[in-house]
Amino acid sequence: MVVVMRAERKTDNNYRYINQKNTYHIKGNIMTLLFEQLEPAIKTTSFKHGWFYHYRLDVANLDILTKNGLEPLNHYLNHMFEFCPDEPFLEGARSSALKFPVTVDMVENKTHEVCTQAKDGLEILKDRFKSAHSKVQLFMLENDPKTISCEVPLWLEPIEMQGLQNHFDVGLPLSGHIDVLQIKDEKIIVLDYKPKAHKEKYASTQVYFYAKMLSARTGIPIEKFYCGYFDSDTSFWFDPKDVRF
Repeated sequence: MVVVMRAERKTDNNYRYINQKNTYHIKGNIMTLLFEQLEPAIKTTSFKHGWFYHYRLDVANLDILTKNGLEPLNHYLNHMFEFCPDEPFLEGARSSALKFPVTVDMVENKTHEVCTQAKDGLEILKDRFKSAHSKVQLFMLENDPKTISCEVPLWLEPIEMQGLQNHFDVGLPLSGHIDVLQIKDEKIIVLDYKPKAHKEKYASTQVYFYAKMLSARTGIPIEKFYCGYFDSDTSFWFDPKDVRF
């Protein structure tokens, strides 16, 4: 079942959040979320890929941001509502379970806006969702114009994993779900929320393969991607084209 919600953002950074049960005031201006079947902005569906993943897409912002060469991303994200296969997610490795390091230059940023958004989401949506991931994901999707999707399903077919046989079984698919997907300055930003980001050993591996999988599924070059993982205190960033094994 696909659920459609309508959202209207009044500004990029100043809003008041309203839903059927609660009203949240932030910095004075207004952003409304209406549960209507009119001019849909956020589409939602769930996939049972081992457990339930709630895939959400900001359709209105997607159409605005996926121009100048990113149209295949638009097609893929919309296509998943009707044609996401189950098979790649029921066998083989998950990107989140990969336990080997990659070599890449990392940049830490403790003042990035994603940290503030994580902190706000955990506080403001504390009564709306149980999981920290849902609080952060939905806050970003509903309030940040750059955020276009959450829990994006993606995979690599065995034939697409040439040269990786030393790291996992390349005879089976690799799959995963991106926590938060953004578009900024015509770059696709792949983000993973990690509650203890500074302690993560293999998050860069996980997020790198998310970017690699989405590149394979859309045909968009890896040079158009940027990767990061974060919590409410800090964030870590890297360019996936520079990753080495």
